[in-house]
Amino acid sequence: MQSKDQDLKPVSFAIVGYGNIGSRHAGHILNNPAAELIAVADIDENKKAAAPAGIPFYSSLEALLAAHQPDVISVCTPNHLHEPQTIYALSKGSHALVEKPMALSTAECDAMMAAADTFNRKIFAVKQNRYNPPVAAVKELIESGRLGKVYLVEVNCFWNRNDAYYASSAWRGKKATDGGCLFTQFSHFVDILYYLNGGIGEVNGRIQNFAHSHNTEFEDSGVFSMKANNGSLVSFNFSTAAYGKNMEGAITILAEKGAVKIGGQYLNTLEYQSLEGPPLPDIHVESRENDYGLYKGSMSNHDKVIQNVIDVLHHGKAMMTSAQEGRAVVEMIEQMYAGAVAG
Repeated sequence: MQSKDQDLKPVSFAIVGYGNIGSRHAGHILNNPAAELIAVADIDENKKAAAPAGIPFYSSLEALLAAHQPDVISVCTPNHLHEPQTIYALSKGSHALVEKPMALSTAECDAMMAAADTFNRKIFAVKQNRYNPPVAAVKELIESGRLGKVYLVEVNCFWNRNDAYYASSAWRGKKATDGGCLFTQFSHFVDILYYLNGGIGEVNGRIQNFAHSHNTEFEDSGVFSMKANNGSLVSFNFSTAAYGKNMEGAITILAEKGAVKIGGQYLNTLEYQSLEGPPLPDIHVESRENDYGLYKGSMSNHDKVIQNVIDVLHHGKAMMTSAQEGRAVVEMIEQMYAGAVAG
């Protein structure tokens, strides 16, 4: 795909928010010959020293867009800023590549999508776990009809977020700016549930803060029992209180014609399968998680996210994750919190 881009003008990107994820976007943009990074913005002037050499640095998105007209703004700021900054970027003529979660409410998502329509721009929602090899293999298995009717889905996400994680950024752990574990830590797992099994209807859950009451305003653990729109039963269990380190990120599907589990810490391994017909290839991907020093996150597939933006803008290819799908994930999170009892 990149070879087809050689005679085209590179897609120009700018980044707002130059923290852990913003720097990851920068690396993949700089490494893609069909892309160019033209500017970076962050309110923390100390981030300027870490920005790529020779790339202009600004203290606000407004200042950046007063000086440049990028094709795409990568919105890598705290969760509560995604909506206003996306709308501002769209209003200035840029497309928006928005990190997870797309926003902190469906109302905010709707405002973003309305702005995209008004200004005839595109919103790309970042859901990089869709590119994980075992996820892609199971998605193809489901879409082929080989699994038949899905009976039961179990999602387990058992991670560790320590005191240093919450102390490193003031927005983390605050309800108004962070939103909660399902928005910040586990929205990718909600997305994979949606991607593989569709939306949910009935929701019953319980959430509790066991180990983080001193530095967060919301739960650190939860258990949910749900019924999906396709009739399957879903259990979703999560925690950021796993002792010492991330332990598991897994999704198991039991269906009419097979059973399969995607596991590991980051949905990076095909742990088991029993299928009618030929098996899937064994898949085990090593050490490709996002490693941020103080903590580790989901699989690092942002190179594919950047390439998808280029493929859409240069070649009219389909988006991997549209704004509508980003909104659907936020809606599922809202449903889960609305159906949960605290304490």
